[in-house]
Amino acid sequence: MGYAYENGKGVKQDYVLAYMWLYIAGSNGDNNAVENIKIVENEMTPQQIEKAQEMARNWKPKK
Repeated sequence: MGYAYENGKGVKQDYVLAYMWLYIAGSNGDNNAVENIKIVENEMTPQQIEKAQEMARNWKPKK
């Protein structure tokens, strides 16, 4: 999902959502996601990064 939002593949490009999904994937051990977060960060403001991190921390899977 992070890659899709980062590159606008099938969804509208959105760096905040890209960061959120990459952050979640990275937290679950995906090393590629950790590398892509660094790329996405270069396109974001500090406020956008803070918002994306908060969204990732508050995300809960649907049951």
